[in-house]
Amino acid sequence: QVQLVESGGGLVQAGGSLRLSCAASGRTFSSVWMGWFRQAPGKEREFVVAISRGGGTTNYADSVKGRFTISRDNAKNTVYLQMNSLEVEDTAVYYCAAGLRPSPNEYEYWGQGTQVTVSS
Repeated sequence: QVQLVESGGGLVQAGGSLRLSCAASGRTFSSVWMGWFRQAPGKEREFVVAISRGGGTTNYADSVKGRFTISRDNAKNTVYLQMNSLEVEDTAVYYCAAGLRPSPNEYEYWGQGTQVTVSS
């Protein structure tokens, strides 16, 4: 089991930045892939970015490439999402997720989510 707790969400103006954190506990953190997903009002949850166990491989959704950066600190059992140049369209609940397999579709563990609101 892996327990995930997100933090760092909030209200920001378009063009601004936020940094989300996700603290993990339970299973050895370095044994799981980590990712971020988001769900906007009235829309399905969508993949944002994933990072491999050691942090050497990342995969970004096209909509956030060049603006968002994922990183992880295995010593602190934490994964981060640095979000720059935020757009109104980035408004959503952001979820941290973890999985034993690389495919984000197979992630087993989920946080409760943190709200990100970008105002124009």
